[in-house]
Amino acid sequence: MSAVLIAKDSKVTLHFTLTLPDGNVIDSTLERGHPGSFTMGDGTLLSGFEAALVGLKAGDKHSAEVTPEGAFGQPNPNNVQTFPREQFKDMELELGLMLSFADASQSELPGVVKRITDEVVEVDFNHPLAGKTITFDVEIVDVA
Repeated sequence: MSAVLIAKDSKVTLHFTLTLPDGNVIDSTLERGHPGSFTMGDGTLLSGFEAALVGLKAGDKHSAEVTPEGAFGQPNPNNVQTFPREQFKDMELELGLMLSFADASQSELPGVVKRITDEVVEVDFNHPLAGKTITFDVEIVDVA
């Protein structure tokens, strides 16, 4: 009997660790103590992470460098917005503070404070990992 290889629509159970180039761990199933499961192509994983899994089988360990284009994208300068300081009247602001805004459809939109002056507050709505290459270390537990 041959091993089932990961392909589109495969049900995959795996342990993974996501690491930045400086060695900081972003996320890991090992820290949670149980593997994650998903179906290839269901949108759970970003394209670069899925592409790194194709052809692997249960028991395989693999490490892949996923570029920003396959992960969280490149930062978009249009996603940095400037607001009048008075809009944040009584708030205690500091650089790096994550704020929650409502978009046009009233969905939550997180933004990070990048600059504060007496007149304006600059907020970056890019994903915090935009522009980063991510190391994706996986151990495949099961493929169905």
